[in-house]
Amino acid sequence: METATISAKEKEQILKNNLEYTLFSWSKQAGLNPIMVERGEGVYVYDYDGKRYIDFSSQLMNVNIGHGNPKVREAVVKQMDEISYVYPGMVTKARGELGKKLAEISPGSLKKTFFTLGGAEAIENAIKLARLYTGRHKIITQYQSFHGASYAAITAGGDPRRHAVDSQAAPNFVHVENPYFYRCPWNSKTLEECAENCAAHVERVIKYENPDNVAAIILEGESGSSGCIKYPPTYWKKIRAICDKYGILLISDEVMSGFGRTGKMFAVEHHGVEPDMMTMAKGLTAGYIPLGGVIVSEKIGKFFDDKPLPLGLTYSAHPVACASALAVLNIYEEDNLVENAAAMGKYVEAKVEAMKKKHPSIGDFRNTGLLGCIELVKNRTTKEPMAPWNAKPNEMEVMNKVAAKIKELGMYTFVRWNWIFIAPPLCITEAQMDEGLEIISKAIAIADEHYTA
Repeated sequence: METATISAKEKEQILKNNLEYTLFSWSKQAGLNPIMVERGEGVYVYDYDGKRYIDFSSQLMNVNIGHGNPKVREAVVKQMDEISYVYPGMVTKARGELGKKLAEISPGSLKKTFFTLGGAEAIENAIKLARLYTGRHKIITQYQSFHGASYAAITAGGDPRRHAVDSQAAPNFVHVENPYFYRCPWNSKTLEECAENCAAHVERVIKYENPDNVAAIILEGESGSSGCIKYPPTYWKKIRAICDKYGILLISDEVMSGFGRTGKMFAVEHHGVEPDMMTMAKGLTAGYIPLGGVIVSEKIGKFFDDKPLPLGLTYSAHPVACASALAVLNIYEEDNLVENAAAMGKYVEAKVEAMKKKHPSIGDFRNTGLLGCIELVKNRTTKEPMAPWNAKPNEMEVMNKVAAKIKELGMYTFVRWNWIFIAPPLCITEAQMDEGLEIISKAIAIADEHYTA
């Protein structure tokens, strides 16, 4: 641990300002003990005491290029020297170049982007576009998914964080089961059988809901905060076929899984499917500046050639955000970060496979590139989770100890219910991966004590 960089009094004032004058997401406001971050570099963040934390979830799976890359700062300063803001009806060089770049790297005929401030707004506007384009109103999504925290987005997701605002839920959202092979709702024996059963379930729900009323199906490109539930290899294609059969749009939510996170630029590319729209944020700017977007197919874009586009945001296509995104996209290419994510994904899979022999409480590890999580169980045969889905506080005793040990040993990562996430910046090295996995291994030893053979 390094020497403290500020006085104890200054540190106390920083903490007081945060706790007394700001609200923290998803938490009781009393009793918080947040990491007080002073700076970041690469895969590490440092607190005001000089303690180093390895960032094993890229904050919220968004700081894909790592912390403190000077190229983004330079791009932002340059843009601010030219113009910091214009209203979205004006043209800027950064906006046009970013739109063109996104069209070039996105699959299929996806061409035109409407820019937002983040992922939830991208989802909101994708839903509006789907309803406007199809003239239909129902949206189908998965129960174990998260699409953002604004009203329509949180209703679209099936995450239990929506329960607190269920009384204000947006209408016309229908949820379906996930193809969760490790805990398959249909007890499928093979991945293909799980895909078949789940796709058939989706089609049945569409028939019950009236296909002529269904505007779109939204799927995460790859599952993220709901447990990295990997799609069976044929699932996406089956859903694409169902959409084509009934004239339903297919939207890939790439907010978390996009921009190299899974070892391809977009996760949907693993499945050989072209969506009608993609939503994006997070890795688009690697979190350095808020920015999101929804990119639509050429066909959907042309639909509005002679019709007004009824979407608008004060900060849509913000030139500084667009400039930061262009810098980040260049970094992905120049530093071969997408390729590194794919290689490091294979490395971590081999390492966790070896960890299973040491830690009986590791029930499953689901991973694509650098988007993965370890699922801890009390028994591998029964698959009883170390903490259940949407666990109550009294059911989190073991996992809270695991999370506390991870923090104590110098790691920040996303620990949720019985899952420990492994989603570090894409610039991570093998040595840094080993460092992080050693911390996780020591923490999992706590869970092993509660394993019942």
